[in-house]
Amino acid sequence: MTKNSPYKLSKNVLKGKTILITGAGDGIGRSAAISYASQGATVILLGKTKAKLEKVYDEIEQHGYPAPSISLMDLLLADANDYQELIDNLIKEFNKLDGLLLNAAILGDRSPIEQYDVQKWVETIHINLTSQFILVKTLLPALKKSDNASVVFTSSGVGKTGKAFWGAYSVSKFGVEGLCQILAEEFDNDSTIRFNCINPGAVRTKMRKSAYPLENPEDLPAPEEVMEKYLWLMSEASKNISGKSFDCQQ
Repeated sequence: MTKNSPYKLSKNVLKGKTILITGAGDGIGRSAAISYASQGATVILLGKTKAKLEKVYDEIEQHGYPAPSISLMDLLLADANDYQELIDNLIKEFNKLDGLLLNAAILGDRSPIEQYDVQKWVETIHINLTSQFILVKTLLPALKKSDNASVVFTSSGVGKTGKAFWGAYSVSKFGVEGLCQILAEEFDNDSTIRFNCINPGAVRTKMRKSAYPLENPEDLPAPEEVMEKYLWLMSEASKNISGKSFDCQQ
C-alpha cells in the first residue's frame, strides 16, 4: 500500500475468506491470488493450465500462507456439467464463497471489424463475457452463503471508450461493465453481496506485450504493484461499494 493511501488496509484483512480467482496461472490473476493469500484468504486457483496453477500453488505454500485449492477449467470448452461440478466441489469443501475475481480473458484479434475473423470473435466474447455470466450465475448460491461477498470483474480502458482495432475485446469489456451494473442493481437490497469492476491499466503482462509488441515492458508496473485496489475491493473496507468501476492507476 502506498503511504497515506485511502485504500490502506491492516494486516490479514482477508483472514477466513475463501476467494476464487479465474486466470490465476499468471499475470494479474497470479499476483491477486498471492496477494489475497498473503492477507489470510484461502484462494481457489481456476485456470486451464495445470502446470501454471501448480506453480502458483507452490509459491503460496512456500510463503506459509493458507493452503490454496486448484480448479482446472477451460472456459472456452466448459459445459453445464463442468460448472455444476465446480459449484458442487466448492460447497462441499468450503461451504461458501466470499470473493470472486473474474480475471481470465483473451485478447482476440487486433484488426478492423471489416476483417475480423468470425470464429475468433465468438471465442473472445465467450471467454471474456459469456463465461463471466455463467460463472456468476453458477456461483451465486455459494456467494449468498457469505456474510459479505465481493464479486470483482476485470474491465479495461477500451471497455469505456471504444477504439479502432480492439474489436471483440473492447466489446466484451463494455459488456462486463454492463453486466456488473445490472447485477449491482438487481442485488441493491442485498447488503451481503456487491459487484464492482476494476481496470488494472497498462501492466507488464503477456497480454499487454501481445497488444503492444513495440512497447518496453520495463516502463510498466509489474502486476504485484497494482494490487492495492484489488485487495480493498475484496476486504470489508469496501462493503458498502457496489456497481462502481475503478482504475488501478488513478
